[in-house]
Amino acid sequence: MNKTYASAILPVLFLALSCSPTGPMDSVNRLFDNYKGNQPGAALGIIKDGHLVYSKGFGKARIEGDLDVTPSTNFRLASVTKQFTATAILLLKEEGLVNLEWTLTEIFDDFPEYGEKITLTHLLNHSSGIKDYEEFVLDTGVNNQIRDAGVLNIAKEQIEGYFSPGEKYKYSNTAYAILAMVVEKYSGMDFPAFLKERIFDPLKMDSTIAYVRNINWVPKRAYGYDSIGGKWIERDQSPTSAVLGDGGIYSNVEDLYKWDQSLYTTKLLTQESLDLLFGYGRLKNGEEFDYGFGWYLKKMPDGEQVVYHTGSTISFRNVFYRIPARKLSVIILTNRNQVREEGMTLWAEKVIELYEGD
Repeated sequence: MNKTYASAILPVLFLALSCSPTGPMDSVNRLFDNYKGNQPGAALGIIKDGHLVYSKGFGKARIEGDLDVTPSTNFRLASVTKQFTATAILLLKEEGLVNLEWTLTEIFDDFPEYGEKITLTHLLNHSSGIKDYEEFVLDTGVNNQIRDAGVLNIAKEQIEGYFSPGEKYKYSNTAYAILAMVVEKYSGMDFPAFLKERIFDPLKMDSTIAYVRNINWVPKRAYGYDSIGGKWIERDQSPTSAVLGDGGIYSNVEDLYKWDQSLYTTKLLTQESLDLLFGYGRLKNGEEFDYGFGWYLKKMPDGEQVVYHTGSTISFRNVFYRIPARKLSVIILTNRNQVREEGMTLWAEKVIELYEGD
């Protein structure tokens, strides 16, 4: 365990161990003690053997309106969004509308020369080397937010990436914003509409949307908060919050349960595509790395496979953690800028430990 990450979350997590709980769910609930009451909260979902066996909200979705968090409260997913963007690309692949080996110069005629070796696969598994768009976005507040097309334009203005495609793994929000634009080009639909028609509607994820201000709205929305001077201040948006492909979806525990269950089936994607989602990336030197298409990957000490993703944006911290062999998943969604993103994984693992009585 990384001591820096652990220190950010251990005071919350291990409060449960000193409280003499009466059962595993009492212990789990105590992990959320710092999220209860009149402060930004959290939603928890535990999925086991095909059932949402436990779901609960803690604290407030919006302090000013005294709105409680419930399992149907919609949080900005941040980078948990990426698994949906990857799925959208794979749906187009299955229809023969895109090829994962197409390069950026083949897809966009005006993309500069450095994109001639960057494939869709490189974008999907973060081995493209494309530069982070956040480096080029000024802090102009929320009135002039950049969107996915603007991210693509920033990428077109560069003359090189960080490294040759396939040489290294480097997490890239830019890549997923560009993937959203690829979806729009080859589907003939705007990205939010494609997600709704091809993913959310078939799964009856009725509250889940890719949010575009003044175009659609988020029902039962949680607003993000930052702790400043001992007070919770609403800080829900940033200059990059309007980018959809890398982090713009809002969803809730109940809808994500439906998504989780679909991943055990071929209702949306073929088994070949599912294998790509959850397959380890490979560099051009043959070395594997722990990322598939929109999912982090790791193995437990006993070799058990875990697939997960964290999400972090201005005032939201989330984790979606799955152990497919156990048919076990944990979803934690929060609307504050605590804890550090990496600590969310530790939090999910502690929920599992207590839930299973270990």
